[in-house]
Amino acid sequence: MKKTDIGIVAFMYGVCVWFTLMNRTLPADAQIYPRLIIVILALLTTMYVAKMVVTAKKAGVTSGLAELFKGFLPRQFFTVLGSALGYLAALYLIGFYPATVIFMIAVLISLRIKPLTIAITTASILALVFVTFNVILKVSLMKGLVFELLL
Repeated sequence: MKKTDIGIVAFMYGVCVWFTLMNRTLPADAQIYPRLIIVILALLTTMYVAKMVVTAKKAGVTSGLAELFKGFLPRQFFTVLGSALGYLAALYLIGFYPATVIFMIAVLISLRIKPLTIAITTASILALVFVTFNVILKVSLMKGLVFELLL
């Protein structure tokens, strides 16, 4: 077990708590699916804790800091960080669907994926999200500031 794993576990439990609090603001019918995902995430995290304990008893506890930044690629990290922040800004400004289309296409192009695969992947993910949230759960996703002002 590595001491750095404890931070990962704390972060994952924090995500579970945060999503649980956010889930309470949804309509009762729309809380079922997110609650299921939160429970699965909490169970997986708990299973990881059990694995950590078993590993700690067998092999002991190490720092993990030496391995933490091994192979770190600053250019790749800051590109991904910038893309994620840009996506969050786009979500706020233009809404979920346009921001997701732009983000997915940009990321898949940067990964050198073929255009046909990009089109199929983007369309499939958007269709899946639309059916899951808008049709089944009847929850509308972010429209964005621009569309809120226009409509």
